Amino acid sequence: MTRLHDSETLGGIGDSYQHIEVTQVGGVIGAVVGGIRVGGEVGPAAVAELRAALLRHRVVFLRDQQHATDADQLAFTTLLGTVTKPHPTVTGDGQAVLPIDSERGKANSWHTDVTFVDRIPAISVLRAITLPPYGGTTVWANTVEAYRRLHPGLQALVGRLRAVHSNLYDYAQQRPLIGGVDVKEEEYREEFRSVEFETEHPVVRIHPETGEPSLLLGHFVRSFTGLSSADFQDLFALLQRHITCLENTVRWTWRDGDIAIWDNRATQHYAVADYDDRPRRLHRITVAGDIPVGIDGDTSVVIKGDAGAFSPVAA
Repeated sequence: MTRLHDSETLGGIGDSYQHIEVTQVGGVIGAVVGGIRVGGEVGPAAVAELRAALLRHRVVFLRDQQHATDADQLAFTTLLGTVTKPHPTVTGDGQAVLPIDSERGKANSWHTDVTFVDRIPAISVLRAITLPPYGGTTVWANTVEAYRRLHPGLQALVGRLRAVHSNLYDYAQQRPLIGGVDVKEEEYREEFRSVEFETEHPVVRIHPETGEPSLLLGHFVRSFTGLSSADFQDLFALLQRHITCLENTVRWTWRDGDIAIWDNRATQHYAVADYDDRPRRLHRITVAGDIPVGIDGDTSVVIKGDAGAFSPVAA
């Protein structure tokens, strides 16, 4: 598939932003967006330009949003699409907000959000609440660019593969535990695994807005359909290495008032756990996504679990 030109990717807006300011911060991913005050009053033209910037840069950062409350964050996210429940298994606030709290666990492994369901969220909006005095950065990787940079032979191989994703993934395998698990973290893990979800996705999905191929992987992947465990492990590691190479990432140092918005269909991310036992809390709200479609038109298939209560399927 031919990669879209920037003007096509941006829905015709190109780089001529009239209502926001966009400053690129990485070669293939990341931009700072100014001119927006988060809340429900952002105008349609500014929202359209923000979405265009997001499609191009994959993750965008808003500074100086100290005024924003959960209600402001929710009203703003609603402008980007239909908001989901906090999570398929974790209660959160019961409505839309999922607290990302270091007391209950640390998401320090590479992943795309909620890939164990069929209707993977399209966009995530994450607001800083409590930040540690040092560390606690987040890194994002561009899964569209990672696919584009693969050798054509690898592209042909992975375009025919399908992967099984599950929320019952192995924590210890992803990041070995040192000193055991505390009670709050174990309670969170039990809640996370309280209902089993398992979905088979194409390894390469077509972005529903830009038409670009993107690698759909991350730490929820359990196997490649039809491949042995050994072959899966080797190929998965190879593909993840391409996704997470430093030239394909942007690392963000959070400060008070920051909000990050990322295209969950075109990225993976990793929260760096380098802040010792200092508190770190952020609030995430997600926008409903569609069911992934592969290069050959094959779609994702549910194996276990019904995500209907979590999210509708985006049109």
